[in-house]
Parts: sequence; C-alpha cells; structure tokens
Amino acid sequence: MGHTATAEAGSAGLTVREHRLANGLRVVLSEDHLTPVAAVCLWYDVGSRHEVEGRTGLAHLFEHLMFQGSGQVKDNGHFELVQGAGGSLNGTTSWERTNYFETMPTHQLELALWLEADRMGSLLLALDQKNLDNQRAVVKNERRQRYDNVPYGTAFEKIFRLAYPVGHPYRHTPIGSMDDLEAASLEDAQQFFRTYYAPNNAVLSIVGDIDPEQTLAWVEKYFGSIPSYDGKPAPRDGTLPDVMGAQMREVVEENVPARALMAAYRLPEDGTRACDAADLALTILGGGESSRLYNRLVRRDRTAVTAGFGLLRLAGAPSMAWLDVKTSGDVEVPVIEAAVDEELARFAAEGPTAEEMERAQAQLEREWLDRLGTVAGRADELCRYAVLFGDPKLALTAVDRVLEVTADEVQEIAKARLRPDNRAVLVYEPVAGDEDAEEETAAAEAAGTTDETEESAK
Repeated sequence: MGHTATAEAGSAGLTVREHRLANGLRVVLSEDHLTPVAAVCLWYDVGSRHEVEGRTGLAHLFEHLMFQGSGQVKDNGHFELVQGAGGSLNGTTSWERTNYFETMPTHQLELALWLEADRMGSLLLALDQKNLDNQRAVVKNERRQRYDNVPYGTAFEKIFRLAYPVGHPYRHTPIGSMDDLEAASLEDAQQFFRTYYAPNNAVLSIVGDIDPEQTLAWVEKYFGSIPSYDGKPAPRDGTLPDVMGAQMREVVEENVPARALMAAYRLPEDGTRACDAADLALTILGGGESSRLYNRLVRRDRTAVTAGFGLLRLAGAPSMAWLDVKTSGDVEVPVIEAAVDEELARFAAEGPTAEEMERAQAQLEREWLDRLGTVAGRADELCRYAVLFGDPKLALTAVDRVLEVTADEVQEIAKARLRPDNRAVLVYEPVAGDEDAEEETAAAEAAGTTDETEESAK
C-alpha cells in the first residue's frame, strides 16, 4: 500500500485510522455505516498566512481555479460529474488552510477520489492565462459584492489591520486586495500551485459507509504516483504578546444603516485549554439571545438591535474575540461602549454563575456534536486536527476538553484578556447616501450573519 503508519482510536463509538502514502499524503479514515454516503475532505496546508506582501489573495484565487478543469476534467467538469452522481461539493479558504470536499453516495466514492487526485496531480495542464484571467475577474467581483459594496463589508479587513501589526502574516484577510489580484501573473500562480498543492502538504479524510481496504486501494491507485514537493517555505512566525498593550481605534464614516461598535480582543491560540475557556466566556457574554450582552443591550436598555460576541480560533497566531453591536435608533456609540465595558468588568470581577457555565458548555457541546454527527462535518474536523495540531484523533475528544474547563478558568481568561488595553475598535458612523434604506438594512443584516472566517468559491 505504501503507507507507513496506522493508528486507531475510538470515542463515542467513532473510530479513526490513519495511513501515510510514500509521497507523504496523510489519509484518515472513519467508518460510519448509518447511511449509504461517504464524505471526502482534502485540506491543503496553505492559506492567506502563507502569502507574501504584494501577492495576497492567491490562496483564495486557487480555490476557484481548482474548479476550472484539470488534466482529464475540462472546464466545469468537476461540478458536473459530482452533481450528476448525486453528490455535493465546495471549497473554502481561510488564514490557515484551503479545503475541498464532496459528499457522495457510497457507490460513487471512487469518482470523488479520482477527481481530487486528478486536480492535485494535473491542474497545471489546464491552468492557462485564459483561466487565470477568468477566475481573477470572478474573485474581484466577489470582493465587490461581499466586501466593498455592502454595509460593514470591510469591517474584518479594517479590524485585522488594527489588531495585527504591519508585516504579521495574519494581518490581511483571505480575499486579498484588488491590486494584488491584478498583479498576479501566470508564473506566480503556477509556482504557488507547485509549492503548496503537493501530497506531502495535504491531509485526505474519508468518512462514512466505506470499506477501508478498498478505499485505501483507490487512494493509492489515484494519489500514489503524484510526486511530493520539498520546497515549501516555513510559515512566518505569528506569535504576539498576550495583550496589545493599548487600545487601537478607528472611526469609519460610511453609508451604513446604523451606528455600530465592533471590537477585536487578542486571545490564546487554538488548541489550548485557555482558548476553550475563552470560548466559554464569549458564549456566556455574547453567544445568542440568552447572553449577558444581548440581555443588557437589546432586551433591557433597548440601545441595540443586535449584540454578539464570538471566537475566531487561530492556531498559528493569537485567536480573536469578535464583538459586534448595532445601535438602536439615535443611540450614540459611547453609550453602548460604556455598557459593554461595564458588563465585561462585572464578569471579570464575579465570574460566571453555575447556571451560565452549564448552559454555555451544553451549547458548545451541542454545536460540536452536530459537527461530528454528519460525515462531512466529521471529515472536516479530522482534517483540521491533523493539519493544525498533528493528530486527527483529537477531534473525537475536543468536546471533553471544553467540558473540563472550570468557572475559575473562564473568569481568569476574561480578567486577563477582555479589557480595554487589549482590543482594536471600529466605530461606524452613518453618512447620507442615495440607496434605499430598506435594502441597506436587509444587506446589513445579511452581512452580520455571514461567516467572515472563510471565503467560499461557490
């Protein structure tokens, strides 16, 4: 078979077996015969943090190019073949990885593996100037539609530039800049693919109603002859001090439907117990309509129409707490900010109640089990833990680690990190515009519920 290691582990009836091909491709299998479907997930260890100044957006651009044909699959053939076989598929890009995934009827699993192997091994045969220009235009249009021309659309870009210093690999978002996208040459794209789209820079997980031996035979047949690549540069160091040391602040005057307060707090890296404690703190403070900030700002004071506090987990740099509050009526942002600071100070001083801890842990447990409960979600998490933390089996015990966190740890992380000298702040002030107010409000609500942590190709 050409694999060099096999590992097995179990949690709640779930099993994981890991193999490695001779060319370095890591393969993770998890059997689940509940339904006759199989999920294929391929994570490449490349995201926007691997890009260099002046060539941002290449990781996301390649997510699009991977659907534009390869050596034996022309044009939109990947989509046509998967959907014609009754499957679904997509790809996404983040700061730390690019992933591609299909969910197929079990008897069509071999097709998905062949398709993924064909574009890993032969995409450069189809990558020409026409394809590059076509997908460059698609990505630029996506940027206009999702970022530049919607209310609050560039908030993430602005706050990342405040929260991470100049030269930091996480300072720019995966969408990239218009100038950099325009400047990317065919040679740039070809070298990017050679460097990062190699089997020894990828993890392939296959989950569902599978025969492990037959599945491994297909993986070896289609992926085994793809050569590895040893020229990948080491990612730049993303470490930073625990706290920013000062409050970064920017006032944005734009045609938005309401004033807004947005803030990012520096938190511990993903994969640590402290990050799990931070997740619980943010869930109690701003995770839904039962949270402290929602009850204070929306229900009690009626100074806001939305109030949320969530966690963007990052493994190679400090994670980020993301506060997002839209004001009600003519309420000024300082009123909102004072109330937020008061609630954070109270939480740091008193800590969570037993009821809040139970509710927050149950909420995170439910969300996690929902992910592991589908073959596609489990395949993605197995890849995530393999790529970012070296061990896919950690996915099966992640919820246990959240449930082990104590109230004291939650209070400690809130006291240490959720404070004014450890945040970047955006204040949105509306200016007059010609657009219809109802359309602007609807667009703002849609932007507020969009997952900003990753870019989707389709």
